[in-house]
Formats: sequence, structure tokens, C-alpha cells
Amino acid sequence: MSGDRKGMVAAVTGASRGIGRAVALHLAREGWSVALASRDAAALSDLAEEITAFGGTALPVPTDVTSEDSVAAMTDAVTARFGRFDALINNAGVGVFRTVAETATGEYDRMMNVNMKAVFLCCRSVIPVMSAQRRGDIVTIASLAGKNSFAGGAVYSASKWGIIGFSRSLMLEVRDRNIRVITLCPGSVNTGFADKERNDPTIIQPSDVAETVSFALSMPDRINVSEIDIRPSIRPR
Repeated sequence: MSGDRKGMVAAVTGASRGIGRAVALHLAREGWSVALASRDAAALSDLAEEITAFGGTALPVPTDVTSEDSVAAMTDAVTARFGRFDALINNAGVGVFRTVAETATGEYDRMMNVNMKAVFLCCRSVIPVMSAQRRGDIVTIASLAGKNSFAGGAVYSASKWGIIGFSRSLMLEVRDRNIRVITLCPGSVNTGFADKERNDPTIIQPSDVAETVSFALSMPDRINVSEIDIRPSIRPR
């Protein structure tokens, strides 16, 4: 969606912190109206106030992205407020890094529900709106872990492999409706996602991912940047 972003509407899942927060702030500064989706209502309210303070437009929508009803309510809230739905940023994610033998069934279910089922539910919910508009962008934050296996990451990697495959197929289903499906695969990002933040200037920052999302969305409608790998130019220490 090249050109002026003023009045364009994007919803960001997992917007309360990390990459989602950075994406929401970046898009709002570019003129997008941003719907903020997360279970953390207090954090969403604070972020909405921050966006409003610099002149942006934000709608906090407390959402459980693993719930079909909650996702449907989020889509309804966005369309009721703005009358359109231009971009969905599937960012919500969770990771538990253990060997298969050490991984509890509940941990497996949580990763699959948040990392895969939520993407399915959100996409399925917004596609009818975007189809009626004859345009839209679906951006999903996957991971290089969905391409590169590592010990202790079997379930997490499987969930990310899954959404990469899902997105590739979805792209073929909706491209004739002028809906673009874009998958970003970052390496390790300094978000505290794995219960730690690293003071390492070479590591990918949330703002780097946000800029990549903006780049993909800025392409002319005739171009679908379908998949982007994001890795540091220097191996992190």
C-alpha cells in the first residue's frame, strides 16, 4: 500500500510489548490508525495514550487471540470504529525452550494455540472484510526458528514452520482479491521474549522489525513481498 498512510487502519496483535508495541508505534507515527490487541488491557491503555499524545490514533481492544469469539469481537470493533481494515499484523507469540522430553503438554498446547491457532483465527476473521474491500495486507511475524532447527526448540520451531507454510498457502488463496500475505522471519530480537534482554548492539531490535513491516506495507499494490528473513549483519555475541 504505497502512498499516504493517513486514514489507513492496521490491527497489531501482541501489541502490549516487544515487537508488537514497536510496530504499533511506528505505524501510528506514519499516520496509520492502529488497533491494539492483547490480553493486557492496562498496557494497551498506556500505549494508546502514548500514541494519542503525539497526535496518532489508537484503539485499544483487549483480545485473547486464541479465542474465536474474542477475535471476532476485535474485528467487529475495528470495523465499527474505522469502517475498514487495511492491515493485520499477526505478532502475538510465545516460546518455551525445552527438550521434547522436558516439555509439558500444557506448554505444547500454549505454543501451538498462540503461535499457530491465533494466526488462523485472526486471518479467517479479517479476510471477509478485506475481500469486500478488494484490498488488504496480512503480515505475520514468524521466526528464523521456522527454518533453522535447534536443540531445545522442537515445539517452538514446529509452530513457526507451521505458520510459514500456512502463510504461503494463504497467499495463493487470496492474492486474486488483492490481499497480500507477508511473512517476516526475524532471528533473535532483543525483547525479553526468552526471559532476558541482551545488552548487545549487534542484536536485532524491535524497531528494526517495525521498520521492516513498514517497508513491506509500503510496496506498490502490484508487489507482494511475500517473505523476508531478518538477521543481524554481525553474529551476536
